[in-house]
Amino acid sequence: MAIKLENVGIAVRNLEEAIAFFTDLGLTLIGRDTVSGEWTDTAVGLDGNHARIAMLQTPDGHGRLELFEYIHPDAIETDPTRPNEIGMHRVAFSVDDIDTALEIAAKHGCHPLRGVATYQDVYKLTYVRGPSGIIVMLAEELKKS
Repeated sequence: MAIKLENVGIAVRNLEEAIAFFTDLGLTLIGRDTVSGEWTDTAVGLDGNHARIAMLQTPDGHGRLELFEYIHPDAIETDPTRPNEIGMHRVAFSVDDIDTALEIAAKHGCHPLRGVATYQDVYKLTYVRGPSGIIVMLAEELKKS
């Protein structure tokens, strides 16, 4: 059986804010829709499911994020996840210039959890608290292959 990763879905508080953040980082908005009805109730497993969605894609065409803003039922606010919690952890992106990526993130009020680290002289990387509390890892490869 062949398998490939299609996308990562993330529920957000404000769809426009999340789209602005990820498109400023370099992703491309490739589609939007509002979904509801029996098919989505069945697929998602949530009665009365009604959401605004947006699909974004990385420039290389391989990575996609599907963002959801729930209209019904109401979104459930929880504390932002911490790096050591079980479950969905983070979404990670390779960037050409981590300093530029951090400047873009800061324009959206998003900052590193602690700072920028260097991993074995191979990557400079950091975790940023993105829109809706999403943890976003940014990594710049130091030794280009």
